[in-house]
Amino acid sequence: MEKLTKAGGNWVDGERFFNREVEVEALVERIREGRHTLLTAQRRMGKTSLVRETLRCLKDTGEFETLFVDLEAAGDPMDAVAEIATGTSSAQGLWPRVKRGFGNFLQQASIEELAVSELKVKIRAGVDKGNWKQKGDAIFASIDKHEKPVVLALDELPLLINRLLKGSDYRITPERKQDADEFMSWLRKAGQAHRNIRMIVFGSIGLEPTLRLAGLSAQANIFAPFELGPWDEDTASQCLKALANNYGIVLAPDLREAMCRKLRCCIPHHIQQFFDYLHEDFRRTGKQQATLDDIKRVYAKDMLGIRGRIDLEHYEGRLKMALGNSDYRIAMELLTEAAVNNGFLDGKSIEDYMTYYRFPERDDQIAIRDILRLLEHDGYLSRSDGGYRFVSGLLEDWWRVQNGDRFRSIADRLQQSKDA
Repeated sequence: MEKLTKAGGNWVDGERFFNREVEVEALVERIREGRHTLLTAQRRMGKTSLVRETLRCLKDTGEFETLFVDLEAAGDPMDAVAEIATGTSSAQGLWPRVKRGFGNFLQQASIEELAVSELKVKIRAGVDKGNWKQKGDAIFASIDKHEKPVVLALDELPLLINRLLKGSDYRITPERKQDADEFMSWLRKAGQAHRNIRMIVFGSIGLEPTLRLAGLSAQANIFAPFELGPWDEDTASQCLKALANNYGIVLAPDLREAMCRKLRCCIPHHIQQFFDYLHEDFRRTGKQQATLDDIKRVYAKDMLGIRGRIDLEHYEGRLKMALGNSDYRIAMELLTEAAVNNGFLDGKSIEDYMTYYRFPERDDQIAIRDILRLLEHDGYLSRSDGGYRFVSGLLEDWWRVQNGDRFRSIADRLQQSKDA
């Protein structure tokens, strides 16, 4: 591709969908085989774009019907069932069968007469604690009877499960665990019973670590994991070249390499965000030919500055949501400890944290190991030399800039507690 338009913050399609053909082919193969998939990746890796492009390719073949359902706003199983039912309204062959399961109040409602938001409200009014499984079973049975195999993509399912488990105070209780277990068990059985349906589930936090914290990992065993990795440096460089060509910027190969090395992990959104800040900087200054000083200035001023902070703070928000208040605080310390030590958290520091933190209600070693497992699963850290190392240079630098100045190492805190 010679030229590429900037993507912005949303998912991309068409000509802006850049260099994920191998991953699309792999997902299509899984779907043709009738498998359910759990798509995992770091934030901003392009999961939504990949799924939507895969659904488009499958629909274009004429062999499949496709449904994309966003569960980000769902707070309980009733909301989820209503979202899935509403999602079928985009498929004319499915909707007539699905709406029959909601009684007379939907029989006279046509898709043309109602906006999607109105339709969702009407459907939600017919789903309650006593009937959500029955309604959900009817929806899946209706989908399963479609003349074509149906691909059902459930975006932010992990977020819904996390809400069921932890509520607004981020605490797992027996009642909440039962609710999450009940919903995942229902979804698992639906996936096993209806062979004409292929599910793809994904989200901005990891499903497996969330379920593991509650001892519910087995409920996700119908989903085969599929990891979406970062671009390699050559692909990222080609993306930067195509962007530069489109906006009249001279960006030499060695400078594209410098941008990739700054980020270290070539997450597609961060690559495009870096170029966007460079382009806006040049628009203000009137420059066209980039230098290494330009790259360094934009990285420090924008990627690590106020403008980049909004996006990066979302990482913290998702961590808090996934871990809860106390474990989130420890995760922040582990990441900052690594950041101020050249991106590396050594085995001794991990042992010190296990010594320093003691939880009366749970084993402290399990707590720290669970946190590290989640940080590894979600792409913050990777195992290295008996410890853990930051995957992304951008996240490492950002954590150091934001939290390093006021941070006290675990070794210092342990020594102070011994001296006291």
